[in-house]
Formats: sequence, C-alpha cells, structure tokens
Amino acid sequence: MKVQEEINFTKVATAIEYIRSHFREQPDLEAIAKATHTSPYHFQRIFTDWAGISPKKFLQYISLEHAKQVLKNHQASVADAAFDTGLSGTGRLHDLFINIEGMTPAEYKNGGSNLQIHYSFAASPFGNLLVASTSRGICYMAFYEDAQAALQELKQRFPNAGFQERLDQLQQNALYIFQNSPAPLPEIKLHLKGTDFQLKVWESLLKIPMGQLTTYGSLAAQIGSPKASRAVGTAIGSNPVAYLIPCHRVIQSTGHTGGYMWGPSRKMAIIGWEQARTKD
Repeated sequence: MKVQEEINFTKVATAIEYIRSHFREQPDLEAIAKATHTSPYHFQRIFTDWAGISPKKFLQYISLEHAKQVLKNHQASVADAAFDTGLSGTGRLHDLFINIEGMTPAEYKNGGSNLQIHYSFAASPFGNLLVASTSRGICYMAFYEDAQAALQELKQRFPNAGFQERLDQLQQNALYIFQNSPAPLPEIKLHLKGTDFQLKVWESLLKIPMGQLTTYGSLAAQIGSPKASRAVGTAIGSNPVAYLIPCHRVIQSTGHTGGYMWGPSRKMAIIGWEQARTKD
C-alpha cells in the first residue's frame, strides 16, 4: 500500500472507530474530522474517495438502528431467498463464484507436510492483507498490522508445509474482488482445512448477499442446526479467509455488529463500504 493510501486508511479507520463509539450521538462532520486531526474539508474528500459516500451517509449505514432495520426488512426476504436458492450473487456488484474445497487428511498430514504454499502481501480498502494459496486454491487470507507477525501466524497453521513468497494467479483472482471494475470477477477457489461442520458454516456464509446482514441464530437455522448458534459462532470465528468468506455479514440479533477476528472497527468499515456499493 502506498504511503498516502496508508495515511488515508488510517484516518478512515480512526473515523470509523470514533463513529462506532459515538454513533448514538450521531456526530457531525466537524466532530468526526476533529477525531482524525483533519480539517472537515479534507476529511470529507478522503472519506468520500474511500467509501464512495459521505461520512454522514456512512454513519447511517453502520448505526445500530440502521442495522436493526436492515435485519427487519431484509433478513426474511432477500437474504433468506438467497440462502434458499443457493445464490450468492444477489446484491453484488459483479457476478462472483467462490468454491470451497476441503483439504483431505493426506493433504494436511503432519502439519501440512504435503503442501507447498505460496504467499504474498497486498493492499485492500480495509488495510494490508496476507494471502496464501496451495495449488488448489486460497488457503488463508488475513488483514494485518505487522507483516512478519502475520506470516508467522500463517506458518503456525501449516508448520511443516513448504513456503515461497510468490503472487500466483489464484491469489490475483482473489484480490481482484477489491477492484472497482465493471468486468466480471473471475472464479475464486478456496482450499481449506476444516471440520465438516466448519466447512458447512463457511459455505453458508458465501450465500449472504453483499450489502446484507444476518444473525448467528438465523445462520444456524439455515444450516439445519437452530440450537447450534454458539457452535456456528465458533466456526465463524475460525474462518481462515478474510472477506472472501464474509463472516463480517453476521451480526448479533440486537443489531450490534459483534466480534470480528480482524477488529470490530474494520468489520463496521466493511459493512458500510459494501452497503454503499449496493445502495439503490
């Protein structure tokens, strides 16, 4: 990520954290800009370039009452229809097909000793990313603040695998999701280690349309385990692929955004960013 982009994202992230803490007060542009130590004029320009909408509109998208309204209006219609039909494209900017293939015990034998993993570092609208792939698909993607710490976490997941820093076509296909382009997105393949239950939950997450939200309880019901909300939450929390498997689209039934492996402010940023891009 370029230096100026890093500065801009840092300001946006600071603003979102401020909004997350003060949304009940519905802060105005001047208050949000002050929190980022930026003039209102420059902050408005930086934020609009990043989100595609004004800070005021973004605040509406991620406020508690808006989240409740989204759930009330859409959870039983658009989102559930997508679940029922197995469609993941509803509400997305582009046609998108993400396919999950589970790793076999042989592929993950002895801590991944049978795997050769390529990895690379990349930029996104929500901060820096580490993305990794096997010959079969993306096996890991995570936001990070410290590149070496992120790489160490990846290697801990596959302690005996072979690693090479290399940007391959599988990774490029995955990262293309962040590009603002009218062209159709390429097929994205994921190659993941997980239990049958985890894979089932992760596949269900793919059916939540961009710009829409669901709850842990609703997701549990959709996979036929209505009493397993806690287990569903644990599976969501162990999602190894940031953004592509959209665990950020699952919130609490109260409308609160809830936890997120890569930070609650980043989760709110993603929710607002997606809703801005699917607005009428």
